Amino acid sequence: MRVAVVGGGPGGLFLAALLRKADPSIDVTVFERNRADDTFGFGVVFSDRTLAAIDDADPVLRDGLREHGVHWDDIEVRLKGDVLRCGGNGMAAISRKILLGLLQDRAREFGASLHFSTRVTLAELDGYDLVVAADGTGSALREEIGLESTVDTATAKFIWFGTDYLFSGLTFVHERGPHGVFAVHGYPISDSVSTFIVETDERAWRAAGLDAFDVTQPPGPSDLRSQTYLEELFTDQIDGHKLLTNNSRWGNFRTRRSPRWTVTDPRPVAFLGDAVHTAHFSVGSGTKMAMEDAVALSAALVSSPDLPSALAAYEAAARPSVEKIQGSARPSLAWWEHFGRYHDFFEPWQFAYHFLSRSITDARLARRAPHFVGSSHERWVATHGAEPLETPIEIGGRTVPGRLVEVTSTGGSTSAGEAVWFEAPADESGLPPVLERLAALSADRLVAVHGGSSFTRTLVAEEARMVHGLPVLLVDPSADLDRATTAVLSGRADLVSAPPAPVRGNQAQDTDIRARVSGPGS
Repeated sequence: MRVAVVGGGPGGLFLAALLRKADPSIDVTVFERNRADDTFGFGVVFSDRTLAAIDDADPVLRDGLREHGVHWDDIEVRLKGDVLRCGGNGMAAISRKILLGLLQDRAREFGASLHFSTRVTLAELDGYDLVVAADGTGSALREEIGLESTVDTATAKFIWFGTDYLFSGLTFVHERGPHGVFAVHGYPISDSVSTFIVETDERAWRAAGLDAFDVTQPPGPSDLRSQTYLEELFTDQIDGHKLLTNNSRWGNFRTRRSPRWTVTDPRPVAFLGDAVHTAHFSVGSGTKMAMEDAVALSAALVSSPDLPSALAAYEAAARPSVEKIQGSARPSLAWWEHFGRYHDFFEPWQFAYHFLSRSITDARLARRAPHFVGSSHERWVATHGAEPLETPIEIGGRTVPGRLVEVTSTGGSTSAGEAVWFEAPADESGLPPVLERLAALSADRLVAVHGGSSFTRTLVAEEARMVHGLPVLLVDPSADLDRATTAVLSGRADLVSAPPAPVRGNQAQDTDIRARVSGPGS
């Protein structure tokens, strides 16, 4: 079999090495349009919990991280002068340039042919049995073939720098400047350089005059005006160190989903990595997903009886993990689209808890970082005098004794006062009319948010609480004590529908803290 891999990024190079390692009779050629030492961006980060499949296939990444990478356990959140740390998040990062060099060497070691500064089209690859499109989010082969995909563009703006300031680990820095709130994702990638990604909303970006750079010009030049502005804004956070550029320019993250990752007509082509799927960099999974795609594709090609069977087996093996990551990435991306709101609304401890619980519940987070979660509960109790679900709340002049409420199906009144019921939309496209209706409500009206998905319910609930100052009941059909605690402690809701099962034992959630609430009329 002859295989042409178009794209010399981590996914394409790893596939070339794995195929040759598994079956030296497979002829593998990699075509990369850039030079061998070209790389855009700075570092790549991996979670310790996610590397098993890659490490089992080949130790090149594990060895590279050990010899050239930086490892840490804590996530650090900096806000309004406070520094909060959350442990149990083992991660490692490595310079992208070093990683590519290691993968190039590994592919050559197993006998793959690598051609750099070489652009190829599908027509120029007629002599190959399989073409693998690993040519990134701007995949030319995807466009040439016309592979169907959907793209959702985030509203937040981001730009990628490096810095000679060394963060101790994954660090999130938030600053309100004269034009709006800006945030940094920073992490070390060597003993001298850190990655420094900045995000903001479009209003702040335009107000700061950072929209002047022509992002349509070919890759290479960086936005030096933004570099200077952000160096000044974050100078205290990085002790006056400099930002480093490498094709640094603003963009909006684009989440790509594709119903098919392979085609057989006009010829067999398999797509992997960013060419067919992306997930927001806040979950740190782009390179990981591409390399795991390579593991799945190599295994399928080596073990399947024919090429069509191999392509089907590849998709079946790789797609579930990608879809799970993309599902987790959407709430994370949405958090970054609204972080300016959270910056102004929360105290630092609750801001950090809200951030770190965006895709995980209180109990799961506590298993990973018991000290951080325990401290968050202590801060709530110090403020309110009781644990989250036991805390009374006053709504419309009436006191509700706890944060769990039972929902019935008749009427619209509640023991906390008259409730206005809002059905969350099935997806984000249905949000505008719901949010317009919210804006028309008067203060002290209890808003009961139901229907839709967990994601859209949360968006509606936060809009009511944080923008309009309205008390919110989150009606969650899958609610349990863990999810309810997370919603209240994080500030996503004031009240949560009670779990359907009776609460027993010493969980401190007896029926005396449940208010009775009526649901929307039928």
